[in-house]
Amino acid sequence: MDKVDKIIVGISVGDLNGIGIEVILKTFEDKRMLDFCTPVLFGSTKVVSFHKKALNSPTLINGITEINQINHSKVNLFNIWKEDVDIELGKETKISGVYAAKSLDIAVELLKEKKIDVLVTAPINKETIQSESFNFPGHTEFLEEKLEGKSLMILMTDVLKIGLITGHIPISEVASTISPELIKEKVAILHHSLQQDFGINKPKIAVLGLNPHCGDKGVIGKEEDEIIKPAIEEIKESGKLVYGPYAADGFFGAKTYTQFDGILAMYHDQGLAPFKALSFGNGVNYTAGLSEIRTSPDHGTGFEIAGKNTANPSSFKEAVFRAIAIFKSRKEYQELTRNPLKTK
Repeated sequence: MDKVDKIIVGISVGDLNGIGIEVILKTFEDKRMLDFCTPVLFGSTKVVSFHKKALNSPTLINGITEINQINHSKVNLFNIWKEDVDIELGKETKISGVYAAKSLDIAVELLKEKKIDVLVTAPINKETIQSESFNFPGHTEFLEEKLEGKSLMILMTDVLKIGLITGHIPISEVASTISPELIKEKVAILHHSLQQDFGINKPKIAVLGLNPHCGDKGVIGKEEDEIIKPAIEEIKESGKLVYGPYAADGFFGAKTYTQFDGILAMYHDQGLAPFKALSFGNGVNYTAGLSEIRTSPDHGTGFEIAGKNTANPSSFKEAVFRAIAIFKSRKEYQELTRNPLKTK
């Protein structure tokens, strides 16, 4: 079937023993999803058939062996391996990590080659996926190496977009990692992403502090006064609407976050803990700042419920919709900025 301006959504299947394939199958049970996009899973018919049988899933799958065989009215499965793989639902196994990496690697290569338009990644197990070829704390760092640009992890809903100054690093290294240069870099990425990917002309950005009560004027910590505040002031001079630092507890407790288009947290749990408390199950993880678009659900592998047919596909479905929306927004932005109105 010919493509009718449909966005091709590449999907890496994640850990084979987790809930990734379950939420993928549930997402595309609704055939109306095919009105919005053409999905292409990267895995094997044998693995997906195992999950379909375990879940009694009605989702129809169209197996292909070449990317140019895509059928735009079906859920496509690009068979990238033929051998049998032992699936042990709910268990962490090295073999499952190997094939999760294989699915991701080939999906990213085809993303770079423009054979797929966007990438949605099902959850991986960060321990079992480690190997000589995959030596990264997570998807974000892997994608930053493979694609062009500097990455920024953004957790998002309609009303909340939280980016991280530091990502997957130990808490003991956060304070020494934060610098004025890093803050300015992450603000620039978030600012551009809000314009390019979300159509916000003059985004308003909040920056959180590092220490309790933003250091209480040096009593609890000096990073706010010595690093964060000077960086914010310098950024303001460029005309960007950037404010802070804000103490994280009051910022979320008083719903101050509703006044901003984007928020930058200093470290992983400072941003993700309130985000998941407010939005878990409906949020999306978006890797901003890169040459290509990648989203994922806001949950992990869910080993404890794998194979029980109880996984909620809402976040994965939202990740698909978000990837499509960002692709359209970015395309429109690029067309507008490529052909600015000429002035006499």
